[in-house]
Amino acid sequence: MGDDQIPVTAEAPDSPFRTTGTDHMTIIGSNEADTVAFYRDLLGMPLVLRQPNLDDPSQTHLFFDTGDGRILTFFVSDDRPSNAGPQRTGVGGVHHLAFSVAPDRFQEMVDAIEADGRGYNIFDRGIFHSLYTTDNNGLVIELAADKYEIPDDRRGEVLATTQRIREADGADYAKDEHMAAALEELGIEVEKHDLPDADSGVGGVS
Repeated sequence: MGDDQIPVTAEAPDSPFRTTGTDHMTIIGSNEADTVAFYRDLLGMPLVLRQPNLDDPSQTHLFFDTGDGRILTFFVSDDRPSNAGPQRTGVGGVHHLAFSVAPDRFQEMVDAIEADGRGYNIFDRGIFHSLYTTDNNGLVIELAADKYEIPDDRRGEVLATTQRIREADGADYAKDEHMAAALEELGIEVEKHDLPDADSGVGGVS
C-alpha cells in the first residue's frame, strides 16, 4: 500500500464543523401499504410520524424508528405501485441500507424473512454477520449482527484500530481476528456473540 493513501483514523478531522450523528435518511418510496408492510410489519420499525411531504403535499411523508431513535423516512403516494425489480444505481445512487439486529435473534430473523417468501443471502463479513434481502421496491436491505458487543462511543476507535492491524497483517479486508486483536489492544472486554457459520461472500478479495 502506498504512503499517499488517505489515512484511516478515529480522530476528528481538521474540518470547519463535525456532524453529531445520523438524524434520518429519506427514500422515494412507492405506496404506504407496501412500505408499512415491509418496514413496520416485517422489520419491526414503529411508524412514528405521518404527515404531508412539506415540499410536495401530494405525497405522504412516513417516519419509521429504526430502533435507536434514528429515523428512516419515505415519500409515498397511493398511486405508485411497488417495483420489486432489481435496482440499477449509478454514481450518487443508494447501493443498500443497513440496519442492526440483535445477534441472539438472528435465526428468528432468518425464519421471518423465509416465512415472508423473500430471497436472501447470509454472509460472514469478517467483523460482523449480514443477511441481505430486498424491500418492496427492490432496494437491497442489509440486516447486520455484530460479532462483538462494542460500546457505541468506541466503535470508530475499534474500527480504526482494526484497520491498522489488518493492514499490518497484509489482509485485504478486516477479519474476526483483526477486531479481536483491536479490542485486546484497546483494553475493551466484550462478549463475542455466537452466530452461524457462513461464507464470506467476497468477490475477488482474499
